[in-house]
Amino acid sequence: MRSVTVVGHRGDPYRARENTLPSIASAFGRGADVVEVDVRLTKDQVPVLLHDDTLKRLWGHDRALSSLSHEELRALTGGGVPTLREALLAAGAHRLMLDLPGGNEASVRKIVGAVREAGAGERVLYCAGSVAMLQVRAADPHAEIALTWTSLAPPRPVLLDAVRPKWLNYRFGLVSPALTERVHRDGLLVSAWTPDTRRTMRRLIANGVDSITTNRVDVLAAVLRKAPS
Repeated sequence: MRSVTVVGHRGDPYRARENTLPSIASAFGRGADVVEVDVRLTKDQVPVLLHDDTLKRLWGHDRALSSLSHEELRALTGGGVPTLREALLAAGAHRLMLDLPGGNEASVRKIVGAVREAGAGERVLYCAGSVAMLQVRAADPHAEIALTWTSLAPPRPVLLDAVRPKWLNYRFGLVSPALTERVHRDGLLVSAWTPDTRRTMRRLIANGVDSITTNRVDVLAAVLRKAPS
């Protein structure tokens, strides 16, 4: 059977709070090959795992991350928001996909530098839109990149030449056999996000995707086990 990479979206968020060490561990324990996490910087430039720009949704504090030092963040969340370094150590030999919401040149350099300092370059790939991924490529010529793309129109060749992605990362509703065939013909892999139903997972597998990012890692792993070889 053709291999499909299982990616846990922010860990295993139905069982543990997203972007936390327990969520990462749960996703790997339930069959994830890779865990996707979101990385932002605190006020004192510490890379930490958080999708939103405030703590309100996940932690109940209407405070912007950019206004908090790392120590203040730890105090408000009981240490629940891990640093990128802590997440890389917790992942061990497993791989992390780093999404960079709101990334700018300075923050991308800091995040890529933290990966380099941890000696984790081979265990990390990056995903986001073209602006952030251009900055990743500038910071690390060898980085593995999944370029998030939200249009059926293909990326322009000049952008692909600059970013040099390995993957094109699509919202699952855009994926069709024609799209995967075109992307594969161009020498790239197709990743899809974020289906959570068995029916959609089966459709994406049949359509030829190479990777699926989901909130339900165990369901996807079970679907793949039952898929025809």
